Amino acid sequence: MLFYPFPIISMLQVTFLSCFGIMVNAIKGLLISCDIPMAQFIINLDNSLPPSQKFIIHNLDSTHLFVQPHVSEMIRSAIAEFRDQISYEKPA
Repeated sequence: MLFYPFPIISMLQVTFLSCFGIMVNAIKGLLISCDIPMAQFIINLDNSLPPSQKFIIHNLDSTHLFVQPHVSEMIRSAIAEFRDQISYEKPA
């Protein structure tokens, strides 16, 4: 296998707090930190799903996404599949 050109994404399980007036909402999820192209890949993956299966809770900025906690393996496998599609292997 050749060099993988994208940095590995890091995922951290966190709780997202949002305040609206005096109510505080807490949502458990994964914080994904990655470069801009990888974030766009994940956003496009989310956009390709039907509304009931969307997993991005909040797009924090261009390199950080807050997603549902159960999608880490799906994201990793989609990245691995994409990496395999774009990797070149020299013919024997």
